[in-house]
Amino acid sequence: MTTREPTAPASAEAAPTDPALTEPAPAEPIPAELAPAEPVLTEPVPTEPAPPEPIYTEPVDAAPARSPGNADFASVDFVIVDVETTGWLPEQASITELAAVRISNGRPSAEFSALVNPGGPIPEDIAALTGITDAMVSQAPPIGAVLPGFLAFARGCVLTAHNAPFDVSFLTAACDNCRLPWPAFPVLDTAALARSVLGDTEVPDCKLATLACFFGARTRPCHRALADARATADVLQGLLGRLALAGVRTLAGIRG
Repeated sequence: MTTREPTAPASAEAAPTDPALTEPAPAEPIPAELAPAEPVLTEPVPTEPAPPEPIYTEPVDAAPARSPGNADFASVDFVIVDVETTGWLPEQASITELAAVRISNGRPSAEFSALVNPGGPIPEDIAALTGITDAMVSQAPPIGAVLPGFLAFARGCVLTAHNAPFDVSFLTAACDNCRLPWPAFPVLDTAALARSVLGDTEVPDCKLATLACFFGARTRPCHRALADARATADVLQGLLGRLALAGVRTLAGIRG
């Protein structure tokens, strides 16, 4: 009889590999386009100092011999101007009141004042600030009828205002809109002048109301053109007096 060879038992499943002995798979390289950029060291960009605040400016073609900047304060005619408007930007707003005080020989000599019809409604917040209402200007002349008289009043003078860029921008825009030539006025800014003359310990700020109080102005500014022009005239005389005490007697000596 024949016999069968015994069959070998089925092999057992391989034992799991000890994870502690598993070698990590090699890391794949990060594509160059995804790699973080190395920081670039840059030098700080130097900042330009702010230009000096203009206090007194003259037309570029002014003749030195005739320049009021070289004359003694007492011999210079100033016209202190103030405008009230329907807003803050001349391209979006219009003049509602224009007033000026002329100073000759060191004292007020004449005044100019006119309400102006702005050609549109006055915003409520502006009316509340100035007290000028639509009813007050409804019968007033337009700016084109007021400007010629003002320009004649101010002819030959140093145009002066508190925060002069504001008032001058409205006046020049109005002249442009009315196709009137704007005279090349010398311009003096009493706000910039005050910041140059007065110390921080003397006044907390250089707002017109603050300076009017400091110099004992006879008129209290109240956002009406003539009152504000009168107050600015008194402030101007106080500032010029301070300069004279310091030995500065010409506008050229204070040019910023």
